[in-house]
Amino acid sequence: MTSPAKTSKSASKIQPSPKFTRILFKISGEILSGDLDDGLQSERLNEIAAEIKSVHDLGVEIGLVIGGGNIFRGLSQAAKGMDRVNADHMGMLATVINALAMQDCLEQHGLFTRVMSAIKMEEIAEPYIRRRAVRHLEKGRVVLMAAGTGNPYFTTDTAAALRAVEIGADAVLKGTKVDGVYSGDPKTDPTAKMFSRLSYMDVISKGLRVMDSTAVSLCMENKLSIIVFNLNQRGNFRRLIMGEQVGTVVAEG
Repeated sequence: MTSPAKTSKSASKIQPSPKFTRILFKISGEILSGDLDDGLQSERLNEIAAEIKSVHDLGVEIGLVIGGGNIFRGLSQAAKGMDRVNADHMGMLATVINALAMQDCLEQHGLFTRVMSAIKMEEIAEPYIRRRAVRHLEKGRVVLMAAGTGNPYFTTDTAAALRAVEIGADAVLKGTKVDGVYSGDPKTDPTAKMFSRLSYMDVISKGLRVMDSTAVSLCMENKLSIIVFNLNQRGNFRRLIMGEQVGTVVAEG
């Protein structure tokens, strides 16, 4: 007869473990608006917070970068004649609003968090300091990194890639509204094909809309994988973390 101790030991051996230890999770601001045209939808915030908690409960350290497109798009406003530097700073402030909203939601789900801003605003967020961010992650806190890089002319995609490299993340996971990276727009092109894997150079040379070229180049230089997946499909985030084939992987060829 097998002893209970041996049975327990055997069961622990077959328990699956997360594929990643520390990740940088990038979310577009538009996802937070849910069914709305813009702004924040509380139901969507709660759904995403629940997804993050399910991954955090696995012991994965999570750094989070959220865009601000649901509130203000700096680049599009600059194209309409607004000064680009002013427009980009307004976009950075929009990311702080989103980070604070997500922080509140995550804490309602029982998680400990820190908002760190690349633009100093001590009353509502800690200044971003790499060593401090890493220490928060090691203590099990979800770190929301807001205000982009703190500089105009850089997107939140580039900020996500930069922060991922700085904190030593295993990968950049980009949650979107589509299943992965396609050869064309699947909404308008029925022949569009979804890629399961791409090289960095494929993304850059084909002009695929994964992340901007600066972000992709930074990931390529540091051999940091990018995984694009559908965040609207419940459970995808956890499945990806557990090693299932979800979305499109961008890595070395």
